[in-house]
This record gives sequence, structure tokens and C-alpha cells, in this order.
Amino acid sequence: MQLRNYDTESIYRVKELYTERAHLRSQVEQLNEERDRVNKLIRTASSKAERSNYITQAKEWKDQIRQIEENLTRIENELITQALQVPNNTHPDVPLGAEENAKVIKIIGDKRTSTAPLLDHVAIANQLDMVDFEQASFISGSKFYYLKNYGVWLEFALIQYAMQKAAAKGFSPVLAPDIVRTSVAYGCGFQPRKKEASQIYDVTTASMADTPSAPKMCLVGTAEIPLAGLSARTLLNEEELPKRIVGFSHAFRAEAGHGSAEERGLYRVHQFSKVELFVVTTPEQSEAMLDEMKALQEEMFTDLGLCFRILDMPTEELGASAYRKYDMEAWMPGKNGWGEISSTSNCTDYQTRRLDIRYLSKRFKEEVGIKDVRVPWSIKEKYVHYCHTLNGTAMAVPRIIIALLETHQNSDGTVNIPEPLRKWIPGEPKIIK
Repeated sequence: MQLRNYDTESIYRVKELYTERAHLRSQVEQLNEERDRVNKLIRTASSKAERSNYITQAKEWKDQIRQIEENLTRIENELITQALQVPNNTHPDVPLGAEENAKVIKIIGDKRTSTAPLLDHVAIANQLDMVDFEQASFISGSKFYYLKNYGVWLEFALIQYAMQKAAAKGFSPVLAPDIVRTSVAYGCGFQPRKKEASQIYDVTTASMADTPSAPKMCLVGTAEIPLAGLSARTLLNEEELPKRIVGFSHAFRAEAGHGSAEERGLYRVHQFSKVELFVVTTPEQSEAMLDEMKALQEEMFTDLGLCFRILDMPTEELGASAYRKYDMEAWMPGKNGWGEISSTSNCTDYQTRRLDIRYLSKRFKEEVGIKDVRVPWSIKEKYVHYCHTLNGTAMAVPRIIIALLETHQNSDGTVNIPEPLRKWIPGEPKIIK
């Protein structure tokens, strides 16, 4: 946990709470046995006085059990809270330390150079009437925006392009909900670290908040969350795996960023469109699948004519769920630097244990058979294992718009449209002007 910059207090507290919970459960079992014994004595009492005495004892046992069970509920709630702070294991080849220790795997394409000054995406988009930050700030607040004209067509084109490319590789399309139960987001590893502000937008209504049994709800920060939820509490057959999904949703993030010039415009916003790759695999399939997803991302960004690099991210840059993560950063001429446009992660069984996503091994059919539906669960259970999950950004629309505008800008103020996007734009234009 220290290597991943997580507070180690949680892991020790989990151990303490687990021991305390086991002790309380043992106490409840003993008291229940004693209460049951007294209840039998009530039924066999030989006199009214004797029966009254046993009833009094039974009430005392009941009160003690209630008090211990209340304490047990409190302990279990805290145990869940602390356990959610424990991150996944880490791949042995992951670089150690902070962001600057990321390992550059490869660089694709050449950085855009020009004798004339290159504009940033904000200046380009304003000149081409593609975006309105000022009015969006008045309507919704800072870090929101209106896309207009070719900005809209570019967004739709990027979404269609990413969905089509993924579908051609065997990914099934899904339109995912933008609101989920907060417990599902936490189960995916999106709870804030201690002493960090949450990036999650809570949308639990006042009426729901007043009802103790009502679930807390939040806006999704990525389609990864509802796509993981699509398989929650399911038992898949090994023959179904890997299960490839490509999903679209909006992403909502309350993060404010650093307010630096490098994060101006579309780079870090509170709401954006995103196409997400998500795969459920067996443990044996997940490492190869990570490479497959990375190759698909590389193919898409190469087709769009971007200069980008692939990074093996170090321990402190891994989210709670990631076992290993590759980032892709595009060269953005407007800020004369690299900017993250995508990532892909192997989360192993971190999410599946929390969301109860398992599969039935092929060996069950081979060794037990499937004709006898009366096979006891005690026999079937040994053939059931937790799946692995992987996720990757196919298209984070605003970041790609930045890279496209800045990379393909012309000196006359126009912008070249990459060939793969043209068929998704009315008139199939070659330039934006």
C-alpha cells in the first residue's frame, strides 16, 4: 500500500475489525444456543413460577443478543468502509514511485512542428465557432462547455468511429446508464482515498435520503462502472469468456483540477462524452487481453494521425482497482507538451469479488456433466471461480478534440479532418473552416 501511496492504517484496521467481528459472531451463536435452551425449558416447565423465571431469562438473552447484533452491524459497516480503502495487488513489472517514473513503451508518430506559431485548441475552436465556455459557465458553472457546429459533428464522429472500430474487434455495443448506485461505484474502486475530496457527484434526492433503506445514487465518472455492473451477481460459463463490451455514456467528475494554463478549455471538465472498452475474462486470459486492448487503442489513435506515446504507469499512479495500467498521451502542440488521452487497466479480481462476478469452469461439464440439474452446490462450487475485469478508454471525446485541432491545424485557420471521421460528418468534408 505504501508503494501505491495509500494509507497503511486501513489494512491493519481491517484485520482488527475482522477479528472483532468473528468474536461477536461467536458470542451471538452462543447466546442463541442458550436462548433456544431456555425456550425449550419454558415449554416443559412444571409450574407457573418456574415458567415465569425461564421467560425472564429468555428476555435477558434476547436483549443481550440485540445489543451484540447492533454492535456487530456497526463493526461490519466500518469493516466494509476500511476494506474499500485497500487497493489491488500490483504487477511485479510495474515501475515504482511517482508519475515521473513512468516507463515509455513506445512513441508513435512525429510531433507537429511549424515555422508559424501554433495555436491552442481554445483559440482554434473560438475562431471556428465550435465551443462556448462563457455561456456554459453562466448556465452551469466553470469547467462546463457548449459544443457547437463542427464541434458537435466531431464529437458524434469520434463516438461512431470508436464504437465501429471496437465492434469490428468483437466488442458488443452497450448504451450505459449515467446514474448508478454509489455502492456499485465503490465496488469498482472509485471511492475517494482518505483525506481526498470525492470526485463523485451525489444525486441522492432529499426524499431518498430521508428513507434509511433507499440506496445512495451518483453520476458515473466513466462507463466502466455501469459496464461492470452489467455482469454483477452473475455466474458466467467459461465458454462465454472473454466477454467484450464497448459502451457509451457521459462522464461526470467533480474534480476541479489545478487551474493551470495547461488544463484550460476542454482538457479537464466536469462533464464529457466517453466510449469505454470493458472485458470480463478468466484469470488466464487477462494479461493477453490487456495487450489486445492496448493494440486497439494504438490503432485508433494512429488512424487519427496523432503523435502519442504509451506509458507503463508507476505504482503511485495506479487507481485502487488497477493491477497494471498503460496510459496514452498525445502530443498537444498548443501547450507544447504531452496530455493524457486514454488508459487501459487490468483489474484482475478486484472488482469481481466486490460485485460477485464469477464463472463456471469447463471442467464442471467434463467431470460432473450438465444433464443432472440436481448436482448439489457443494459439488458445483469447487468449479466456480472469480473472473478478471479490464477496462480501457476508447474515446475521451474532449481530449481527442484538443489533439485533433492542435495537430491538424493549418496556417489559414482551417483544420484538416482525418479521413476515418469524414463519413460521419454531413457532406464528408476534408477541412473545418
